[in-house]
Amino acid sequence: MRILVVEDDRRLSELLRRGLIGEGFAVDLAYEGPRGLDLAMENAYDAAVVDVMLPGLNGFRLCARLRAAGVWTPVLMLTAKDGEYDEAEGLDTGADDYVTKPFSFVALTARLRALIRRGQRERPAAFAVGDLHVDPAARRCRRGEAVLTLTAREFSVLEYLARRRGEVVSKTEVLAHVWDNDFDGDTNIVEVYISALRRKIDAPFGLHTIHTVRGCGYRLELDTAST
Repeated sequence: MRILVVEDDRRLSELLRRGLIGEGFAVDLAYEGPRGLDLAMENAYDAAVVDVMLPGLNGFRLCARLRAAGVWTPVLMLTAKDGEYDEAEGLDTGADDYVTKPFSFVALTARLRALIRRGQRERPAAFAVGDLHVDPAARRCRRGEAVLTLTAREFSVLEYLARRRGEVVSKTEVLAHVWDNDFDGDTNIVEVYISALRRKIDAPFGLHTIHTVRGCGYRLELDTAST
């Protein structure tokens, strides 16, 4: 298994390299964010250990750029920043795990093995359907350069459709994922929100993104001109 370690503390980098080699990994080192990004883009790593506070490009931005480029190498963030918002930012930008310093080397290698077992699979932090962009972490939606204002529930419905983009999603599925178990109203509430979304994300742009599949549900797919 080949691991990339991006850490500017050279003593810690060397300790990690030696320890991981002792566990049977092949290890490449980078001491700056841009160099780590280049290596991660150029090589097929099984996992990467990335510090947050890096010169040139911090770990959050490094991870975000990898995901934006379609590189899904599992990333374990290793950092002295232990605030809950720091952890949330790391995970929201595409990291798969987050470990704070000081750390247990035994636990770190176990987490790495768990990431490698899960393997590389697409886990986008944001979703794009044509020029429609949905960012769940920032709770933002835009069509091209136009920022769209959605209610919290409208955004949740759109986010679920975006996560299932290209698939037919039933009203029941939307209800199950967007409303809680206590909801006992009419399933037609989904139609109300779909109509509201169409008025906001499609109609002003002359596009048709949310398609009704009669008797089945809805499908979010590449934009086509409205007829």
